[in-house]
Amino acid sequence: MKKFLSLLAAGVITFSCAACGSKDDSSKSDSETTTSAEAEVQIADPVVLLTDVWALYAENEKFAVAGGDFNEENMNMEGPGRYGIADSEAIDAALGFPAASIDKIDDAASLMHMMNANTFTAGAYRVKEGEDAAAVAAAIKDNLAARQWMCGIPEKMLITTTGNYVVAAFGAADIMDNFKTKLTTAYPTTEVVVEEAIAG
Repeated sequence: MKKFLSLLAAGVITFSCAACGSKDDSSKSDSETTTSAEAEVQIADPVVLLTDVWALYAENEKFAVAGGDFNEENMNMEGPGRYGIADSEAIDAALGFPAASIDKIDDAASLMHMMNANTFTAGAYRVKEGEDAAAVAAAIKDNLAARQWMCGIPEKMLITTTGNYVVAAFGAADIMDNFKTKLTTAYPTTEVVVEEAIAG
């Protein structure tokens, strides 16, 4: 009887340890999966990124916008559109993306105030694999800071990174603040790299 009770006790202890071990592993696995999911940002392309942000605007917050470039295929008169990167001077002039850094991205999109680009202009850029998104963000900041503005000076610039994407925008302070709120709501992993007034 003693032997039987000892074997029974050993079996219960073994079963308890196995259950605990299994529970710990499961909990660790869930935690690792959550962390991994938060760290990885899946964005199809820059147009999708800006479209996700624009979709969060209430009707009374929206204003007349246009997206894309002058290519009929890319142009969108109601929201974001793809901006071709073949002409580096054009993307520099329109969005403030430095021509010298064009080889660091492989896709771009834009969203602009239809009446005055200096009231609001946003560009989203997918940084090539192996390139540094923070370095691209810094190059955009320097380019915008050195820019000779026409038709008025935007009040504020905002540059962010989300995974391998950089979003750079400039415009009126209240519009910029709202854009930042929508962007960080749509993509909570967004990191603000630059948020400052543009000197006149």
